Amino acid sequence: MTTSGRISQSAFDGSRLRVILLLDLFEGAQEQFLDAYEHMRNQVASVPGHLSDQLCQSIENPSQWLITSEWESAPPFLAWVNSEEHVQTVRPMHNCVRDTRSMRYSILRETTPDQPLGNEAATTDLQVEARVGEGVARHALTFTVKPGSESKVAEILAGYESPQPQVDDTTRLRRTSLFMHGNRVVRAVEVEGDLMAALRHVARQPEVRAVEEAINPYLEQDRDLRDPDSARVFFTRAALPSVHHVASGSKAPEGLRRHALYYPAKPGCGMELARLLAHQDEAAAEDPKSPVYRSTVFQRDDIVVRLIDVTGELDADPVAALGVKGAKKAAELERLIDGAAIGVEGSLETERNINRLLSHVDMMPVTDRSADS
Repeated sequence: MTTSGRISQSAFDGSRLRVILLLDLFEGAQEQFLDAYEHMRNQVASVPGHLSDQLCQSIENPSQWLITSEWESAPPFLAWVNSEEHVQTVRPMHNCVRDTRSMRYSILRETTPDQPLGNEAATTDLQVEARVGEGVARHALTFTVKPGSESKVAEILAGYESPQPQVDDTTRLRRTSLFMHGNRVVRAVEVEGDLMAALRHVARQPEVRAVEEAINPYLEQDRDLRDPDSARVFFTRAALPSVHHVASGSKAPEGLRRHALYYPAKPGCGMELARLLAHQDEAAAEDPKSPVYRSTVFQRDDIVVRLIDVTGELDADPVAALGVKGAKKAAELERLIDGAAIGVEGSLETERNINRLLSHVDMMPVTDRSADS
């Protein structure tokens, strides 16, 4: 088994995906849960990329259940799980379940009667090599606020006291970066340990709850945080998953600056746009001259956000900063991005339009808090 020396995680390696959902049911909710599961499995059976799923019940604790599914690769699963159809499909389960935990794994090796040991290389739908991690999970939330309220929302979001970073013996909130682009808010978090434990910990903190209540009147999507179903649906729709992360294998240089770039994709092109940027960032991680040291691509539907840590000024190398270095890469981006949505139209083959695009996609920083600072 080979490994890459660079820190990396990706939804775009083409390997089959195993999804594991652990559930703890309320007492007496078993029949209601089974009815909800039958509805869900009938829906998911026709989703492109879905291969199989199983429902399992613990032999030790009958209130604990497991749903496991297999997918051709991560992109079709992510398209399904982030869709409005999925939000509505799983909603009947909410009243049955006390707690859930979702885990997603690329399949690296497998043993079957018809697959001789040591012959994995011949199977093209397995992960090619083990990736090097750093014990950090990344996630983001995005939502929009009412036009005209942007400055007030930015003031509220910048002014709260940071929550306690230590969640438990194994989990710690490492960094929170918050940006705005027009009336869109993006909050990205980095967590050492259990991501869900950290998100729940943060949601319970009084200072965070006060901020969430303070911005409620300005949200375009109504929510009631006192209603578990309303809060769950809001945060499900706001989820902006990390689909790719890569960092150079070299030591982090001093003075790295964090930027978030917002790439609205043309309808139906979000995943393809995220894949393009992911491949570009993989190449940048191999280039010692690239100003992009570290990158995370977040994507949901046609919303793509790229969080980058760079050396020097962002506009010193706009092509590298945008992720379009190389022949015809700017044309690929032009084909996928909705330039009209951000006020930039025309060919990206010109230096002028590249510079204009960079200035338009660069999000306004609101706050960037590290547990170590």
